[in-house]
Amino acid sequence: MTVRTTTPGLPDLSSQDPHWWRQAVIYQIYPRSFADADGDGLGDLRGITQRLTHLAALGVDALWLSPFYPSELADGGYDVEDYRDVDPRLGTLDDFGALVAEAHRLGLKVIVDLVPNHTSHRHVWFQEALNAGPGSAARDRYVFRDGRGPSGELPPTDWQSVFGGSAWQRVPDGQWYLHLFTPEQPDLNWENEQVRADFRTTLKFWSDRGVDGFRVDVAHALAKDLSEPLRDLGSPERSREAALTEFEPGTHPFYDRDEVHEIYRDWRKIMDAYTPPRMAVAEAWVPGARRALYARPDELGQAFNFEYLQARWDAGELRRVITGSLAEASAAGASATWVLSNHDVVRHTSRLMLPPGTDDNAWLLSGGHAPAVDEAAGLRRARAATLLMLALPGSAYVYQGEELGLPEVADLPTEVLQDPIWEQTGHVRKGRDGCRVPLPWTTTGPSYGFGPGGSWLPQPPAFAEYAVEAQDGVPGSTLELYRTALRLRRKLLDGETLTWAQDAPPGVLQFDRSDRWRCVANLTGAAVSLPAGEVLVTSAPLEDGRLGPDTTAWLAR
Repeated sequence: MTVRTTTPGLPDLSSQDPHWWRQAVIYQIYPRSFADADGDGLGDLRGITQRLTHLAALGVDALWLSPFYPSELADGGYDVEDYRDVDPRLGTLDDFGALVAEAHRLGLKVIVDLVPNHTSHRHVWFQEALNAGPGSAARDRYVFRDGRGPSGELPPTDWQSVFGGSAWQRVPDGQWYLHLFTPEQPDLNWENEQVRADFRTTLKFWSDRGVDGFRVDVAHALAKDLSEPLRDLGSPERSREAALTEFEPGTHPFYDRDEVHEIYRDWRKIMDAYTPPRMAVAEAWVPGARRALYARPDELGQAFNFEYLQARWDAGELRRVITGSLAEASAAGASATWVLSNHDVVRHTSRLMLPPGTDDNAWLLSGGHAPAVDEAAGLRRARAATLLMLALPGSAYVYQGEELGLPEVADLPTEVLQDPIWEQTGHVRKGRDGCRVPLPWTTTGPSYGFGPGGSWLPQPPAFAEYAVEAQDGVPGSTLELYRTALRLRRKLLDGETLTWAQDAPPGVLQFDRSDRWRCVANLTGAAVSLPAGEVLVTSAPLEDGRLGPDTTAWLAR
């Protein structure tokens, strides 16, 4: 039975296309860094609501909110204390309702982050588990085990945290609990029915408040092999996600297990009970063929394509990734996804200019000086990469600030770093703060318009040049390029396939989208001739009618 659910004061969106997400452009907001309404230096929900007209003018279809739930920020909000409330520093549930109402008024969908692998150690369940003791029902909601060694002084296994060090933390009574991320993020036991029931309630809670979809954090880690004895992996390195290929598909002890899919089939029944159905997208760092399983119509429907983000600026490599991604998505009955930047990676304006083989972390530790990145060349390449991405069939996910061409802030002083990776790795990995620096809206002010006060991470003076105010209405600016491309994209979309040109020069990507338009991306170091057609938009000016290096063009056929 389909249940029509609306929230008082919100428009009924049920008449709109239930498959809107298949070729949508979705804008990721990291709430603490988008806009600050109350002047405390931390972005908030009212700040987002006040700036939604920026997204509407940009031309995106939806916004995705990274976590805004109560949290001590041990991991940037991904340590959730209450899944059905708003962090008081960011606002209230009424503020959230006002945000959704304004987004829907502007024609924008709203997607929220769901973090089901772990809670905060401050979550009421985990506090109950600590107080209840070994063998209790409260502890069964998490993964507690006795340690090894004569006195249980050794961790239960050699599993390692994604952020460095053991994935086990000992509590005063001697037992250990599992945390694949920080110790402040204890992993839930998804074999426990109370855990499953609580997340069903959470899905309904936000869906009833008008949310249009969910982004599922670490979607591949929920199911774990907890049968005794727990399996060692043999070395710390093998427990990292990159070691998935060393196991038969679906058999790693805690990543991408086959059992995880029954969880998402259960969720899909809930999401499909709404009109229109709620969409979902998986963050699943797994090989492409396995990733497609999460995107099946009876599961989440879509999954992030990280191969594209990780691909080098190389025509051959990008063509292979694009072709494979489209085939895998089609086989699953899903649409492909494309992303260049997000809250976890070096911004692509900087990253795409790093020489092949450069270690991102080593570059960050050097403050962005070894090697030095030519920001102008990086912006040119980033604009070309964006126009290429927006021409591809499927959904494009845009990270806040990339429409301004923001570079990575690689030279943040170590004393201001907030990412737990810095401390947890013993100052070996600098972390992700450089892509989370608050946005510049104006060319002046204590935080360049982010808020009436300062900002929780320092903004470099050069941010004034990238501010919305500096680019708004300026021909050729990156902001206007995004607006133009998104406006054209909405008019040109037709079908979910592309056809590669067989006669494109080496180093050039050229494909047709239906019989209406085509995309040509020049990844070489020299200008190339364009095929016949009316030029609709280019990422950089043409050079005597030719497509210059690191430049993409759309043409009407």
